[in-house]
Amino acid sequence: MELRKQKLYKAVLLFIPLAFCYACNNSNRLPDRVTFTEHIAPLFYKHCTVCHRPTGMSHIELVNYNEAKNYASAIAYVVKERLMPPWPADPHYTEFSEQRLLTEHEIKLIEKWAADGAPEGAKDKMPPEPEYPAGSAIGTPDLRLPLQPFFLKANSSDRFLLVKVPFELPRDTYAAVVEFVPGPHNVVHHVNGDMVKYDFDKKKDVFEGQRVSDMVNDTNIIDAFKKLGLPNDDGTYPVLEKSVVNYLPGVYAQRYPGGIGGFFLPRKGAFLLNDMHYGFTRDEDLTDSSYINVFFTKTPPERIVQEFQLGTVGISPVVPDLVIPPNTIKKVHSSYVVPMDISVLTVNPHMHLLGKSFKAYAVKPDGDTIRLISIPRWDFNWQYFYTFKKMVKIPKGSTITAEGVYDNTKNNLLNPYSPPRLVRDNNGSMKATDEMFQFIISYLPYKEGDEQVSLEVPQKPH
Repeated sequence: MELRKQKLYKAVLLFIPLAFCYACNNSNRLPDRVTFTEHIAPLFYKHCTVCHRPTGMSHIELVNYNEAKNYASAIAYVVKERLMPPWPADPHYTEFSEQRLLTEHEIKLIEKWAADGAPEGAKDKMPPEPEYPAGSAIGTPDLRLPLQPFFLKANSSDRFLLVKVPFELPRDTYAAVVEFVPGPHNVVHHVNGDMVKYDFDKKKDVFEGQRVSDMVNDTNIIDAFKKLGLPNDDGTYPVLEKSVVNYLPGVYAQRYPGGIGGFFLPRKGAFLLNDMHYGFTRDEDLTDSSYINVFFTKTPPERIVQEFQLGTVGISPVVPDLVIPPNTIKKVHSSYVVPMDISVLTVNPHMHLLGKSFKAYAVKPDGDTIRLISIPRWDFNWQYFYTFKKMVKIPKGSTITAEGVYDNTKNNLLNPYSPPRLVRDNNGSMKATDEMFQFIISYLPYKEGDEQVSLEVPQKPH
């Protein structure tokens, strides 16, 4: 009898993992019939329609069946190749907050749906459409400040502007987040913006002066500042807080939980977009109408986010020099030894059209490696601020290294020149046809326990 019990016990032990594996395999099995309403719409609403909607960044809408079915084959291709949703970072090297990734099962669902003729399915299976904030990627702002509309002629390229966006408030306050929203034509390539903070009695009219200075004509920065009316009434200059509002294609305004980040917002001030870059326009004249959203908060930030950058115009040189001869593939790197313990929040790699791959890591004094980011297939069109799921401690004395590979051959489909020409950094030029190599790190001075602090954020910044 005892022997029989032992055999039965062994059989149960064998059966449990087999049953578990069957359940796993069964849950990943594709349905016999994949339909839009039951299977595809939930995926699109979760991963895609934040951009692919009437007021989103994409020119293709995927909100309803009639829109989506016309692109079924193309959608199946781009998700299989992992071109969409756009997420250049390798998730096997490092995971980040709010990753935009489809599982293999989700990809196969879309492929089967397209291969079977993109059937619609039962209408009562259709999920409700998501509700998105109008004119924002992150919420409903407390204040919206329009930029002065800027006219762009057809087939123009590489326009760099200084733009002043003034404001006057009822009282001093704080901003949790400042968000730049590009105009509907998607011609804004990037924005680097600061905040001018006036003492109330030193500037009578923050709205005086021009709103835009075209750097093609105004090459003297002091003259440009005067034309914009930036100085105080006595000719002195107000305090400038750096890197308050930034933008790159696909980037959301940076939000951190728990009193991390945010800005003091004076009663009188202005956002100074000291580098607003328009890329290539199509074969029609356009008028850009971008704007800035401000989200207030009642409490001052408990910890102020700081940043530094390696590489071009940064704290460490590019080695060897960023000079890329034609018909060559070139590797470069830049390294920096951190002088104190830091907690890294967000990283932002930056290259231009010749970029091929990017990797960054830190080596601690004891020789251990901290993975930061790997982008095996660089994509100039999607350059995110990648925020870690939890703060990453980098100890004092660690060496942070960023490595880049550039492809200046005819095989690079984004190469701006045919045949290829010599391309270099040109002293920090931000023209798309010049090159850059940068690794920007947002951090806090380390505090005990930072490694356990989650950087996952709620849907709304309030």
